[in-house]
Amino acid sequence: MSAESLTSPPPVAEALPRHFRPGAPGGEQRTTWLELFFDLVFVFAVTQLSHLLLNELNWTGAGKTAVLLFVAWWAWNYTTWMTNWFDPDATPVRLLLLALMLAALLMSIAIPQAFGARAALFAGAYVGVQVLRNGFATAVSPPGSSWRDNFGRILIWSVASGVLWIAGAVVPEGARVGLWLAALAVEVAGPLTMFWLPGVGSTTTLRWPIDPGHFAERFQLFVIIALGESIVVTGATASALHMDAARVTAIAVAFAISAALWWLYFNTVARIIGGGLAASDDPGRVARDAFTYVHIPIVAGIILSAVGDELLIAHPGQGLSAGGLVALCGGPALYLIGHLLLRFTFTHQISPTRSTATLALLPCALLGIVLPALATAALVLAVLVGLIAVEARRSRTRADPAASVI
Repeated sequence: MSAESLTSPPPVAEALPRHFRPGAPGGEQRTTWLELFFDLVFVFAVTQLSHLLLNELNWTGAGKTAVLLFVAWWAWNYTTWMTNWFDPDATPVRLLLLALMLAALLMSIAIPQAFGARAALFAGAYVGVQVLRNGFATAVSPPGSSWRDNFGRILIWSVASGVLWIAGAVVPEGARVGLWLAALAVEVAGPLTMFWLPGVGSTTTLRWPIDPGHFAERFQLFVIIALGESIVVTGATASALHMDAARVTAIAVAFAISAALWWLYFNTVARIIGGGLAASDDPGRVARDAFTYVHIPIVAGIILSAVGDELLIAHPGQGLSAGGLVALCGGPALYLIGHLLLRFTFTHQISPTRSTATLALLPCALLGIVLPALATAALVLAVLVGLIAVEARRSRTRADPAASVI
């Protein structure tokens, strides 16, 4: 393949891989029922991650949860990229997605003991998801095409990281962390280097045409999945406890925090990032930066907030530990940091309003040292509601209602 072909988008007349969506690449499409069914596994994965963090609410537990969240996200994210091109209604693609779903389920089952007794199950299932998907896409792409080159690159990177994941699963626990961090570094580097290979060089994001509407919708649905898990946590925790006025109030506050997080993303952010993706001259690059990477702190913030909700409902009248305060106040802060990064990705500017709200959550955590959990949560809610109110007021006086948000 020539050097020129490695730095230009696929020619219009180039043969597409079999089982592509009708009209792909770049055609308008909607999320299919199978994609929604596939997402259900990751509802379970998010629940497993929040429970893991709750049971080990310290820096070690946070580090483990962060690594495992990234792995689960990577498995879902790469599949979303694939289904932006491949047709889930085509029988071979449908069978592939169901196989990936089973492997992802096994991976999710292993999450609580991924660094211990179920390391092999976790790593094997994850590597299976990555290699099977990327191998399929490579195999069905026309030989000599840019599609075969692109998918082949991703497959090679998946195999390289997979060796480290599997090696980490079979060595003693003391050496596991180092190997898995190395595997994680390979995973992160792949899209950033555009899957560089020795002697061949890198590809380019211009060779990854996507449907902006479908792509943005898929990631917005994952945010809904994560927010839904916080609602499940609220209900599941409360259902096993005695109901009194303090606990009922705590449930209401926890729900209101989740609703505020939803509002802050879907009222303006989701719409603007979808439009920004569609208007970009290089949507592949924007999709990589704003969705593949920048959505990670948004999802992590929701998971952290869900842990804070569970602690709030369990102990509304008691003070929280340092870890509990980080969850209750730091979760929304991390979520807003993700929003700030999104704005910077699209505009290279920082939202002063959301920056101020993020910083305002720090005093909430400091006051939480002496306040009961319910009072601290009320302060967090006040910051989020205040942010919504300020942005709503500003939007009524601007020609572009979302200009000051993202």
